[in-house]
Amino acid sequence: MPANKSGPAPKKKKGRRGRLVAITVVLLLVAGVAFGAFWGVSTVRASLPQTTGSLKLAGLTDPVEVKRDANGIPQIYADTDEDLFRAQGYVQAQDRFWEMDVRRHMTSGRLSEMFGKDQVRTDSFLRTLGWHEVAQKEYDTKLSPSTKKYLQAYSAGVNSYLKDHKGSALSLEYAALDFQNDYTPEKWTPVDSVAWLKAMAWDLRGNMQEEIDRSLMTSRFTEKQIAELYPAYPYKRNKPIVQDGAVDPVTKKFDPKGSTPATQNGGGTGATQGLRSQLSSLSKSLDEIPALLGPNGSGIGSNSWVVSGDHTTTGKPLLANDPHLAPQMPSLWYQMGLHCRTVGPKCGYDVSGYTFSGMPGVVIGHNQDISWGMTNLGADVSDLYLEKINADGYLFDGRQRPFLTRKETIKVADGASHEITVRSTNNGPIVSDRNDELATVGKAAPVGNAAPDRGDGYAISLRWTALDAGKSMDAVFELNRAKDWTDFRKAAADFEVPSQNLIYADTKGNIGYQAPGKIPVRGAGDGTYPAPGWDKKYLWTGYIPQKALPWEYNPDRGYIVTANQAVVDQDKYPYLLTKDWGYGARSQRINDLIQSKTKDGGKVSTDDMQSFQQDNSSEIARLLTPYLTKIDIKDKYVRDAQQLLDGWDFTQEPDSAAAAYFNGVWRNLLKLAFGNKMPKELRVEGQCLNVRPANETGPADDREKLVRECGERARDTAQPDGGDRWYEVVRKILDDPTNAWWKTEDRPGHPGDKNRDQLLAHAMKDARYELTAKLGKNIDNWSWGRLHQMFLNNQTLGTDGPGILQGLFNRGPWNVGGGEAAVNATGWNAAGGYGVTWVPSMRMVVNLADLDKSRWINLTGASGHAYDAHYYDQTDKWAKGELLPWAFGEDAVKKGAKDTLTLTP
Repeated sequence: MPANKSGPAPKKKKGRRGRLVAITVVLLLVAGVAFGAFWGVSTVRASLPQTTGSLKLAGLTDPVEVKRDANGIPQIYADTDEDLFRAQGYVQAQDRFWEMDVRRHMTSGRLSEMFGKDQVRTDSFLRTLGWHEVAQKEYDTKLSPSTKKYLQAYSAGVNSYLKDHKGSALSLEYAALDFQNDYTPEKWTPVDSVAWLKAMAWDLRGNMQEEIDRSLMTSRFTEKQIAELYPAYPYKRNKPIVQDGAVDPVTKKFDPKGSTPATQNGGGTGATQGLRSQLSSLSKSLDEIPALLGPNGSGIGSNSWVVSGDHTTTGKPLLANDPHLAPQMPSLWYQMGLHCRTVGPKCGYDVSGYTFSGMPGVVIGHNQDISWGMTNLGADVSDLYLEKINADGYLFDGRQRPFLTRKETIKVADGASHEITVRSTNNGPIVSDRNDELATVGKAAPVGNAAPDRGDGYAISLRWTALDAGKSMDAVFELNRAKDWTDFRKAAADFEVPSQNLIYADTKGNIGYQAPGKIPVRGAGDGTYPAPGWDKKYLWTGYIPQKALPWEYNPDRGYIVTANQAVVDQDKYPYLLTKDWGYGARSQRINDLIQSKTKDGGKVSTDDMQSFQQDNSSEIARLLTPYLTKIDIKDKYVRDAQQLLDGWDFTQEPDSAAAAYFNGVWRNLLKLAFGNKMPKELRVEGQCLNVRPANETGPADDREKLVRECGERARDTAQPDGGDRWYEVVRKILDDPTNAWWKTEDRPGHPGDKNRDQLLAHAMKDARYELTAKLGKNIDNWSWGRLHQMFLNNQTLGTDGPGILQGLFNRGPWNVGGGEAAVNATGWNAAGGYGVTWVPSMRMVVNLADLDKSRWINLTGASGHAYDAHYYDQTDKWAKGELLPWAFGEDAVKKGAKDTLTLTP
């Protein structure tokens, strides 16, 4: 349950303050807090959807029924495909149109039209990327006729809703926006739906942040030190997804039972191409883009696994999935069922699961024959290139080439339009044009001797697979109607961007895995550092053939786990997928849980699958606690806290004082050993230290050389973030008590730590005082949940401005358990604080023996309307680890229906 209804006010942006105050006044009126005679309850209720009776929906060929259960989750029944998707558009607009409208303005770089001049910088960056332009090209040249037909029907349904709903009748937010800005939503288009896949791909784009961070580290660390902070994946300890198999050297096909040794193809060692000032500014630009899925670069993750019927109590597979995304209001997901009354040539769908508002079809879920889940594969599908440019063009292969340019006009709600020129090289758009700071090249940029003269600096361009037109929208519909493994793999082949791990189960008892995606093959370089754009050796030479991508079908072990770990042992695979995997803490824990349940003939139940999703065990606590409890602490005040760790089982329950203290120690250990040594570009904004200037060496006691440096990175993306990469970093030095990372510099009145045990003692002391300030002196009152809280914030009007404005749209906090790299992945950034930055955004367990006995939950609720009963009616259950029954068959849906709306032609 929520602990309270208040929290720290977020940072306010100066330019938006006046406008947000005005909006606040209006919203107070709308909510009936003051002057309710005019802006009263009727205005609040105006946008709540009609869920009973009948409505006319132009363009239908036959009546459509919309049945909603006690949580407002709709199940749609129709007789044709077009009627089905037309109704989906209408119903999603009923519940979520504000969210849909904001999303399409974001994907098209038009936020300024809604929110004014303060969004021009963000729009400029998004226009430079050109998501909407690529989506238009996909729609025009790549998508199948049937997909276009469905997109058109969906758009028509949305527009039918818009035709009859204006202003406050659309959403409470529009009542406020209308007061400040003469804004009327325009018609929905099919391209608005396709463009959403670009936003999804952006937040799942791979290792761009790591590429930036490594380059920024060159000002403080040697190449060897940076390598120590990015250790190799521990293949022997944390099993990859596909544990066997190889690519046949003759057919170039992946064979799950093959054993041919790999010859690496697609990227050697990358030259350390750093660009400190420009990359720091680019990182800031990335932070400012609305991260709809989560904070940029914090190791976005998910869990999914499937267990075959040989090892389940049902005799058929069980499949679980819980994608880890940013906590937000409303949840990114929208639960829905799409049912043809008779599945056949006219109407081919009987599918249920999680959808994206603004996009037809089901993204994750099951139909009558198969179920599927997704986690981020993490393939490196984007590269930054250094470009030697002048006013007329860029250098490539010894010749000056002209830019490809286009003009973009950004309309601004409260000011004059803003025009930008987008310049592109053969590698992609020049993203450094979008920030004034990017005009100055980093002084410490290490480049090879063959690099062109730096002159006034190098620009930065972006090569990214999502900037090429593809067929991922086709794949969504192909997945929705797939009947077997063959259909599933065919759909996966079209799922080009973003590259996802796809797991599979069917009602006949089969399980499988397919790695899809458009993954580049590099001529030179390995994607870990920005590459020299002027050198043709660093161009992409093609893409990994679909037939060579790893897959498994009914593996002998009887289960498959994907949780962002390595897909396949890179020493056994000839293509480079990435060098920046998640490090497998979650995946190996899931493997261990399944193995512990199935040993000696044991069986996994649906309850077990649900229980696994709630596992709060901390791998780093299991590793580090034995060292902490052996430290001789003289100070009783600190020793009392240390004793919390005696006998602790390493689980991070919300009421655990030991979990609170351990995570406090972990945070302070990372700060002392690594964080305080980071360049300012990676440290938390506003946190200041006296340090030696970057790139200078000398004795640690040379006080005259110390300068005051303040961090520049957003809290949610600062380093060290404490994820499982840092587990590996610390694991490698734990048994080396005099390793240089354990040593800290002497400071006035504070002698530095000389070895591991001194630093651990220092971290325990700092954690004791930090938690005392946050939770009180009495350690008996400490709890991890009080420290580790989740807030659900509206991603537009709820993220800035006075607290009263946030209170209208935001909810929370909830005290939650779990933690970073736990299976119950309520992530937090150790550099920035203890607040929750990632959550399992939904959870599902699909029972392939009886689909009506499947279970699901959403983070918030079906509705995006702040005062609707279903705005966050699933959150308390979610926080407790509960799941809702998931009706699928017509009889089960009818039995659970509370409201029925009939849409008529």
